[in-house]
Amino acid sequence: MGFVDLHSHILFGIDDGAQKATDSSAMLDALARFGVTESCVTPHQKASQYLPSAAQIAASLADVHALRRPHHPTLRLGAENMWDDVFFQRLQSGTIPGYADSPAFLIELPLNGTLPIGLDQALFKIRLAKQVPVLAHPERYQPLWRDDDLCQTLATQCAFLLDLPALAGFHGKREAKAARHMVEAGLFHAVATDAHNAEDVSRAAEGLAWLRKHGPKHAVERAFTEAPQAILAGQLPDLIR
Repeated sequence: MGFVDLHSHILFGIDDGAQKATDSSAMLDALARFGVTESCVTPHQKASQYLPSAAQIAASLADVHALRRPHHPTLRLGAENMWDDVFFQRLQSGTIPGYADSPAFLIELPLNGTLPIGLDQALFKIRLAKQVPVLAHPERYQPLWRDDDLCQTLATQCAFLLDLPALAGFHGKREAKAARHMVEAGLFHAVATDAHNAEDVSRAAEGLAWLRKHGPKHAVERAFTEAPQAILAGQLPDLIR
């Protein structure tokens, strides 16, 4: 079994990821070389910016499926859900787009220097409903940079999914410092490429090399294969320490 990538923007023409079919093909090639055997395609669901319809997403997914070759990773549809008014409407109606055939779904938080009011209580209720929220790129959220206790609390309610390129320093010095600290402090559950183009996959490979060198024993296998599989199966895995 190869790597399982929980966060990518392979579908073309619907958000800030792949723009053309050739971009998607290049990403599939790069992911296959990287060793990814299952790629979760997670287009943005973000009010007033990227909010492609289910029909648009299905059409792009069908187009990308047609591009796949036997050596490419399999595709599982998901979404990257911004914690906004659209998300809360869907939360109330039970219609949050999640990973296909899984009770897990990917979320991201606004980058405004604060955490949403009531975040921990909302996550607690989601977990009571037997769902698994997955927090994209926790290294980007400033309130988590200086509060390991807060990270620990939130990590009991959602899976912390670090961006691999951040570990390699591609998302900023402060974000790299935060991502590496989360690895060293055992405050993460899994890693992902968050690839928007083929170059991002190369950056993710550099991040994985950093994790292999500096992370706990078997961190790569646990964070990029075993934990993602557990999350998709509806489990919140142990923090990697």
